[in-house]
Amino acid sequence: MGCINHDMDRKILHIDMDAFFASVEQNDNPELKGKPVVVGSESSRGVIAAASYEARRFGVRSAMPSTTAKRLCPELVFMKHRMARYKEVSSIIFEIFHNYTSLVEALSVDEAFLDVSTRALDLNSAIAIAYEIKKDIRRKTNLTCSAGIAINKFLAKLASDINKPDGLYTVYPSETDQFIAGLPIERFFGIGKVTAEKMHRYGIHTGADLRNAERSFLDRNFGKAGEFFYDIARGIDNREVDPDRPRKSIGAELTFEKDLTTGFEIITELYKLEKELWSRIEKHGQTGRTITVKAKFDDFSQVTKSNTLDCPVDSFEFLHAETTSLREQIDFKRKRVRLLGVTISNLEDEHLTDEQLKIWK
Repeated sequence: MGCINHDMDRKILHIDMDAFFASVEQNDNPELKGKPVVVGSESSRGVIAAASYEARRFGVRSAMPSTTAKRLCPELVFMKHRMARYKEVSSIIFEIFHNYTSLVEALSVDEAFLDVSTRALDLNSAIAIAYEIKKDIRRKTNLTCSAGIAINKFLAKLASDINKPDGLYTVYPSETDQFIAGLPIERFFGIGKVTAEKMHRYGIHTGADLRNAERSFLDRNFGKAGEFFYDIARGIDNREVDPDRPRKSIGAELTFEKDLTTGFEIITELYKLEKELWSRIEKHGQTGRTITVKAKFDDFSQVTKSNTLDCPVDSFEFLHAETTSLREQIDFKRKRVRLLGVTISNLEDEHLTDEQLKIWK
């Protein structure tokens, strides 16, 4: 015990709307309630932007190819993306947030951190505020959200996932060690499938296992991410809730456990990143005019190719075509690829929010 190293006076909420896009569609179209609904294109190149909880029971998830989703659930109901409507509802939700604190950090149109430290005397007071926010959101939008309450952002985000949908969970300082120790490492923000598999090979399966790993071991085997893993295993996260966080791009990149050696592997993995990026673009309600493709090779040399367009990217097909053109400008011959990334920048100001996103693997 006694591993925690942060400001005990902070009271942080993480509020996450439940299946936001799909829930808005079900709320606006009552005949869809109880049905497996997704937001996205049904085309062969379509990507799922959001899935209702009814669809998730079949294994359907956001960023999944629509063809895969239809195989999992043939009765899936596809709804067209209506960002203007989602932004309208989002503005109501964020207005509610600002009724309780000015320290609101938007992560996307349906998710935010709130610092209620000046209003809440303790975490129990913060819980009461979270209940009020949930009640206000339901009353004004007829939608549900899940809330996590803790003394930092990392713990609050973990907590909000515990009792979804319509959940609320609090991690008290005295319970932090036990809470983290019992979680599978796959639940930790920043640990993706490939990284989890690598950790498993080292005998790291839970938060307790990760906490027992030496810092030098994590640095040696996971690079810069090692310090991050060392801290989160101890519940350490000193980041402030920043309502003015600078945002410049939305992107996805992946460092591969095993270097890519063939053109087919490169095309396949980049296509997956495109799908992930488009899903993020739709969730954040923001797009841009500059596309960048990045490749890092086994000798740690790196190349980027960018193109700035006359108009914003407005479809996955557009994104895919431009990314393909940039990929074809990179010389992959006789080189092994250890990282690929695709980013959209030069963002449009009229949209709500954006965030540089990494896929940790």
